[in-house]
Amino acid sequence: MISRNFKNVLVVSIGFLSLFTAYGGLQSLQSSLNAEQGMGVASLSVIYASIILSSMFLPPIMIKNLGCKWTIVAGMACYVSYSFGNLYPGWYTLIPTSVILGLGGSPLWSAKCTYLTISGNVQASKDNKKGSDVINHYFGIFFFIFQSSAVWGNLMSSLIFGQDTSISNIPEEVLETCGASDCGLTIEVNSTSSKPAQKLVWTLVGCYIGVGVLAMLIVGIFLDNIDHQQTSQFRENREPFWHTFLATFRLLKDWRLLMLIPLTMYSGFEQSFLSGEYTKNYVTCALGIHFVGFVMMCFGATNSLSSFLFGRIARYTGRTALFFFAAATNFACIIALLFWRPHPDQLPVFFVFPALWGMADAIWQTQTNALYGVLFPRDKEAAFANYRMWESLGFVIAFAYSTFLCLEYKLYIVLAVLMLSMITYPVVEYYEHKNPTKPTEQPTYENHKKTEESDIVSQTWM
Repeated sequence: MISRNFKNVLVVSIGFLSLFTAYGGLQSLQSSLNAEQGMGVASLSVIYASIILSSMFLPPIMIKNLGCKWTIVAGMACYVSYSFGNLYPGWYTLIPTSVILGLGGSPLWSAKCTYLTISGNVQASKDNKKGSDVINHYFGIFFFIFQSSAVWGNLMSSLIFGQDTSISNIPEEVLETCGASDCGLTIEVNSTSSKPAQKLVWTLVGCYIGVGVLAMLIVGIFLDNIDHQQTSQFRENREPFWHTFLATFRLLKDWRLLMLIPLTMYSGFEQSFLSGEYTKNYVTCALGIHFVGFVMMCFGATNSLSSFLFGRIARYTGRTALFFFAAATNFACIIALLFWRPHPDQLPVFFVFPALWGMADAIWQTQTNALYGVLFPRDKEAAFANYRMWESLGFVIAFAYSTFLCLEYKLYIVLAVLMLSMITYPVVEYYEHKNPTKPTEQPTYENHKKTEESDIVSQTWM
């Protein structure tokens, strides 16, 4: 037996799980599968550049006009288009669909964060609990379910590509270029021996398209439209376009948001490193592309379990202790990766790094999202749009220098951004400790179908 708010959290989580089973698997493979002229990495860079553009104005406009539910559905459709582009990968298919995905990405994530924040505040008011605790709990549940998408998406790719035995033959001269000891720009990942058969690629992408469409159906059918009254009022009493357009930038007047930019950008740097550099320079280089899925499954499983765990224990340890624990974990991994020479004989080591990285990423994702929801309760749409914009800028920069900087320098850059974020973030946390932000009451949301707030729905609805 679960409450309606909790049921909605599960629906959103399962929808994102299905959607990112497809996108996460494709993202992990881009640097290896579409390595010609850096086409795969270029498409990822275009995606996050487009997310930056959409973050500037689309989230407040779409959420206030369509509501959170239908903004999520529209954003999911944009992600599915990228899977279609990978059926016949080329500059004329990947780049346009990358732009479409990017334009829908920021509204999708902003709507999800807004939806979970609203649900958490409503449930906290109903249960007479602290709003930030319930929001933390909801984000923990979301990322516990969502991050497991890396398991299923990458399992699909490894099982399908594993049918081609020719891609597992890695010559000794290629092994010598793996890791940070060599520059990492001359890896022969585009040789015929490292690419799976085209029929297997089509099979995988077809499966990804199917689970993406399933995600749209899950959200469209089962998710409650909890803010439909607010969207109706907004359409009846429209604000001037420029007022909505500039909502994201007006929030930059808040110094707290400015101090969180390094932390937010680091989230993009660390995720892009694992999915773009680690998979290519360590896994594909030394083991073969069919091992990328298995290694990223380890990342996804650890990330998922850690998200659930840290979402629950944050109320006891506080955010600061978790952030510094994640920073220490990533710091240790970066130093180790600088000196490690990957070789097929060291198979367990290939899984240790993504496991530790997944544990740290769980903290970056759950706690940073929850932090934005707690600090900016009156400007949720603009706050989460800023989050996606600055995180995406980290992705763009990392993917942009991917094709011309040596791996050693990339590790140094990630390390530098990490150290900077651990200098600026505590300032915000100290100020919040001394001057706690009061949560915004949500009486209008509680008026939506009053009987629903007290109803208990069974899990069979799912």
